Amino acid sequence: MTIQQDLQQQVQSAAASRSPLVICGGNSKSFYGRATSGDTLSLDGHQGIIDYTPSELVVSVRAGTLLSELQAELAKEAQMLPFEPPHFGETATLGGCIASGISGPRRPYTGAVRDFVLGVNCINGKGEYLRLGGQVMKNVAGYDLSRTLTGSLGTLAVLLDAHLKVLPRPPLETTLLQHCSAATAVELFNRWAGQPLPLSGACYLDGALYVRLSGMTEGVQAAVNTVGGEPLDNATQFWNQLREQQLPFFSGETPLWRLSVPAATPPLALDGAMLLDWGGAQRWLKTDLPADVVRHCVTAAGGHATLFRGGDRDSAVFQPLQPAMLALHQRLKHSLDPVGIFNPGRMYPDL
Repeated sequence: MTIQQDLQQQVQSAAASRSPLVICGGNSKSFYGRATSGDTLSLDGHQGIIDYTPSELVVSVRAGTLLSELQAELAKEAQMLPFEPPHFGETATLGGCIASGISGPRRPYTGAVRDFVLGVNCINGKGEYLRLGGQVMKNVAGYDLSRTLTGSLGTLAVLLDAHLKVLPRPPLETTLLQHCSAATAVELFNRWAGQPLPLSGACYLDGALYVRLSGMTEGVQAAVNTVGGEPLDNATQFWNQLREQQLPFFSGETPLWRLSVPAATPPLALDGAMLLDWGGAQRWLKTDLPADVVRHCVTAAGGHATLFRGGDRDSAVFQPLQPAMLALHQRLKHSLDPVGIFNPGRMYPDL
């Protein structure tokens, strides 16, 4: 019996007995989402790169493959995962990367995880094997269900394999540092975003503004004169620590919120420590404020808030859905996981 067949059999047995399953890869992102319980369905043995064609910029990988191993293979061909995924641990897998849908600092300038998922192979809640999407960039028309699985936290299907688009590594990267207020940083971020600059990272923390430029040598050098500031030593280390939440800002037990707001939103009037990422569109907030206070402020700014780490994991971790949107999520969940065995309640109590 193959690993795929064994996984299908486990899902079929769980569906027959209506027993919840907790899908697990490297367990590096188990902190993310609401608390859930059930029998573990492990993808640990389902590993390896199925096919990699550097000239076509596509790669097919099994979900249990370590993210570090995949990135090491891409690096040999001077290529990369453009969305700069966080690992949050040495055991991080590609499956967890796609299921969580979390992207790194490069995301606003190159795209999110879902933008590079061409197709997936998965197992639905009936134990059926499904092929969704394709393996090339010219895909079929219609509803792209494969990308819907991205960020679903394993609540819809068991991801087996993923077909991804990759990109070449930029020939040159440099990071510039300057000091200013948070309001000025937001203004500058949005001004630069409207110009043809090779931006690949924009962060503001503790009075310091960090801008990463990536691309061809001539373009990066010209952009340095436009952006200004001083070159940052150990720039690679800084962006890696930001991506992996290893900067001192992220330490401690205070609940960490991820706020998604329009990039031009002025600094929010919320008590706590704030870090601006994604050119101001993503903001990390460390605070003990009640959830309703945080969400009221962020919603008024046209955004939404996620309790990313810490706090009450039995509460509403993600922004509560409006009734119509909740009904849509429920129909999708029922279509792929009819008896609701996959990671029940991981995202919302009713899913």
